[in-house]
Amino acid sequence: MHGAVFGEFLGTMVMLLFGNGVVANVVLDKSKGQNGGWIVITAGWGFAVFCGIVVSVGVGGVAHLNPAVTIASAIVSGDYSHVVPYVLAQMAGAIVSGVLVWLTYLPHWPVSDPDAKLAVFCTQPAIRNPFGNVMSEVIGTIMLIMIGMGLASKGFVGSGLAPGMGPFFWGIVVWALGLSLGGQTGYAINPARDLGPRIAHWLLPIAGKRDSDWGYAWVPVLGPIIGAIVGALIVKATGIA
Repeated sequence: MHGAVFGEFLGTMVMLLFGNGVVANVVLDKSKGQNGGWIVITAGWGFAVFCGIVVSVGVGGVAHLNPAVTIASAIVSGDYSHVVPYVLAQMAGAIVSGVLVWLTYLPHWPVSDPDAKLAVFCTQPAIRNPFGNVMSEVIGTIMLIMIGMGLASKGFVGSGLAPGMGPFFWGIVVWALGLSLGGQTGYAINPARDLGPRIAHWLLPIAGKRDSDWGYAWVPVLGPIIGAIVGALIVKATGIA
């Protein structure tokens, strides 16, 4: 299989398998990486983005891997024809990733805390404050869009990035976002990253799981979408990309 839509599915699946996999390694009981801490999680997510992009472009994808990036790209380019198929593929990949993380850590679910199990699949705020939580996601996503699109600007790369450097730089951006801005909500900055695995948590027969916290689920969807729109408008207004 080959092509842009399949690339969005496969790349998102790989990115979230590695990203939520590092969370599982740190928070699940009796894991080799238990209590590894925030630095391990943020580094793992940065590397996960790198891996997802490499796989996506390898099968002919464009490596958005995030509805927020797809929406922002559509606003900047004026071409909205790919938004729906890309987002659907991203969501499908995100759900499948949740199943794969569950299978990877299968022996650890019965012995782990229900809140920790939920954290493997989706974000939870450090302090539950809807307005503050949404603002955190909006700001984080604006930065993702501005910096990410700035990677392709002539002011940064001149005639273009060296082959293979794009995934590396995107990984650094996500790592930096997690280290600096991720402590409030866990920096979803990607509706598919949160909603897809949350659906998997809801559907899967995870031993001793709690509810999937649907009362919060709108925050990491709405916040990144608003951030994507604002970020794209800033990019257009400033000529970043």
